[in-house]
Amino acid sequence: MIPLATLSTLHYQLSTINYYNIVFIFKNPVLVASGTFGYAREMEGVLDLSRLGGIIPKTVTLYPRTGNIPPRTAETASGLLNSIGLDNDGIDDFICNKLPYLKTLNTKIILSIAPKNTEECPVFGEKLGLAAGIDAVELNLSCPNVSGGVDFATDPKLCEKIVSTFRRVTLLPLLVKLSPNVTNIADAARAAEQGGANGISAINTCLGLAVDWRKRCPRLGNGFGGLSGPAIKPIALRCVRQIFKAVKIPVLGIGGIETIDDVMEFFITGASAVQIGTANFYNPTATIQILDALPNALKELGAENIAEIIGTLEM
Repeated sequence: MIPLATLSTLHYQLSTINYYNIVFIFKNPVLVASGTFGYAREMEGVLDLSRLGGIIPKTVTLYPRTGNIPPRTAETASGLLNSIGLDNDGIDDFICNKLPYLKTLNTKIILSIAPKNTEECPVFGEKLGLAAGIDAVELNLSCPNVSGGVDFATDPKLCEKIVSTFRRVTLLPLLVKLSPNVTNIADAARAAEQGGANGISAINTCLGLAVDWRKRCPRLGNGFGGLSGPAIKPIALRCVRQIFKAVKIPVLGIGGIETIDDVMEFFITGASAVQIGTANFYNPTATIQILDALPNALKELGAENIAEIIGTLEM
């Protein structure tokens, strides 16, 4: 069991947001989301990776996964539907072949993992304990493209159980990524907080379907997929607000973020940091553009740091 004093320290690191003094775990509050940035090497010639607040590489599972059958992506109106299915080479491959490069980058590395059950958590914890260079963990409880992928995020009791199980096996700051495909996301957030999460990442993709009416078949090989991009921003903002009101730990906003206006909307709604996702595919320098615009946006609100505006939405 991790001492309460340690958890308190981790909570302070994550929740004390001050963009100019950089006193929190991330270099700044603009990160790149898992699944949209590969393992970072793919983007090194496109932008200065050291400017990112943090990099969340593609989710890894305990053992290799082949993912879902193609086609795996389909464009929709103002969005992207995907059904990748957590295709990855497993945690051992990540530690041996991906992490050495990531450790050379001058930014924070947050590892996204997707345990299949609570029994896998101690194994993950043991492997992470031997792998230097990981600054935090994001527990992905909300992938809609795998069997049972959202079970932990839709059942608050299961959510608390797996978070508390993982909390006992790592000293790393722990984020929990939740699904919008629930009746009440605030219940899941409270369960994650009760289980020992240091922050909530919200949201993962929204379950959707695209079809080819001429062929009378889905446009994705797996049928249903996860919708991301600008189309889901209103849903993400709603979820961030509900979570912000429900818990005391920080919220990291995800969903349809591309511009400084999007980012500022998430901050005043209740997010302490943001993750840029689908925008990386069609505007890979979006994060840098946002970081360049952030100081003036804060000045426009008469704020000296982000902490002054978080959750100030009047509603």
